[in-house]
Amino acid sequence: MKRRTVTTLIVFFVAIGTWQFGQGAWIYVKAQLAQYLLQRAWVRTMNGERDVKPWPWADTWPLAKLQAPRYRIELIVLAGASGRTLAFGPAVVNGGIETDGHGTLIISGHRDTHFQFVQTLSEGDELLIERPGQPHLTYRVTETQVIDSRTTSLVSDPDVDQLVLVTCYPFETIMPGGPLRYLVTAEKLE
Repeated sequence: MKRRTVTTLIVFFVAIGTWQFGQGAWIYVKAQLAQYLLQRAWVRTMNGERDVKPWPWADTWPLAKLQAPRYRIELIVLAGASGRTLAFGPAVVNGGIETDGHGTLIISGHRDTHFQFVQTLSEGDELLIERPGQPHLTYRVTETQVIDSRTTSLVSDPDVDQLVLVTCYPFETIMPGGPLRYLVTAEKLE
């Protein structure tokens, strides 16, 4: 009887551990699969279609492509920075992607998937924004900083041509969320 109880407990804990590992791995698998489906929707968007949903039930669509050439990063940027959208890729916070490139463009992403690379960006790095039917925008990183979202808010300035990438901070924590944000600010090159 004692042996059966121990065996049952071992099987139970192995099953729970496997389930927990699978839940954690699913986040990364979903992020990568989504980028593949988004890439297909991006091609259609670049061919002139508007608001192309990457899968039938999606409530978002590709708006742009963010590139960090030095790090060989290319990410599809989505419409609407909700929690559900950010699970699939970075997203525009302020809707300014369809403008003529003037003003502040704010893009948010998760620190443990798509925006993990932002911690390696440094002053002078170039970032590119590709938009359908419009000239590419080139930005140069001018600053990185950590802010507290409880005391500082991001403001989109229509008079300053810049790109701001924002993600949660610190990068290597097991606790989700928190009030700290890591910002990368880049100014537009003419």
